[in-house]
Amino acid sequence: MFHFARPWLLLLLMAMPLVVWLWLRARRGTIRFSNMAMLEGLPAGRSRSARHGGALLRGLGLLLIIIAMAGPRFADWRTRVPTQGIAIEIVLDVSGSMAAKDFQWENQSISRLEAAKRALELFIAGGAGPGGVHLDGRASDLVGVVTFATWPDSICPLTLSHAVLLRMLETEQPRSVPGESETNISDALALALQRLESTNSKRKVVVLISDGEHNVARPQSEWTPRQAAQIAANLRVPIYTIDAGGDSGADDTAGERPIDPKVRAKTRASAESTLRAVADITGGRYFAARDTAALLTVCQDIDRLEKDAIQSFQYRRYYEGFSWVGLAAFTVLLSLQLLEMTFWQRLP
Repeated sequence: MFHFARPWLLLLLMAMPLVVWLWLRARRGTIRFSNMAMLEGLPAGRSRSARHGGALLRGLGLLLIIIAMAGPRFADWRTRVPTQGIAIEIVLDVSGSMAAKDFQWENQSISRLEAAKRALELFIAGGAGPGGVHLDGRASDLVGVVTFATWPDSICPLTLSHAVLLRMLETEQPRSVPGESETNISDALALALQRLESTNSKRKVVVLISDGEHNVARPQSEWTPRQAAQIAANLRVPIYTIDAGGDSGADDTAGERPIDPKVRAKTRASAESTLRAVADITGGRYFAARDTAALLTVCQDIDRLEKDAIQSFQYRRYYEGFSWVGLAAFTVLLSLQLLEMTFWQRLP
């Protein structure tokens, strides 16, 4: 789309007729000669064309100069340069218990991890989900992913290339090797905060999705989940915790023998208490997501909360045209000078 960067300068065009008229009315140089009779029979020559042609070219040159000063430019509608809205670090539990198939997605039983990955895809890229749920996506936000079981791993740094991030996320599977399938929330949060420190975004948030209690005795960070939350609070990074734990009895490690109901209830209560505390300390929110509908509703809630938290802008790339118009004005005025030195040359 064509428009001017400084359209108010086009008001100078109103003065153009006056400038041309003054040039035409300007007194020319004359010579004194006692007898002009010998010149009466000569043809008129090019004086009239020189005079009116000069006025025309001067007017055209002035017109082009004013247009160049107004800053003509063309918007590139195919290319948008998005600003960084907010930085979101997804912290996703891939411990053994996330393999429990207690979620339904369009009448198909899927694991907790698979449900989380599909919900995150809608949250990041946008689209329609089961039950008529629709999310717009986070196109202008930096998004990164940290997965964790016994050890955390940053599978994708903060990026605007969400398609690449989602492909990497799709390959994640629950950890099944003994000793590598526990839940280490502390180190996962520590790594997420470290990744967020590398960006200059004004708003930074963490979304933690887990189904179990922190059960690694000696994390590398030497923090408890509450201590990690306190560090996040000091950095003004809210943590939204999503509790994806169900009541199937597989909350510790998938594939093991059923856990005693009393032990399971105690473990679930401890996990919920930890996730609530992490959210409360940082000024975030705790969400319970026991099924697909609840999980998608949580994604909608977080999406609305963070859209209200910061105002972001979209800038468009423009192709400036003032240089070409200025070059045309220079060409017109140079041509005028050459003509007046040759074909339109006049004696005083």
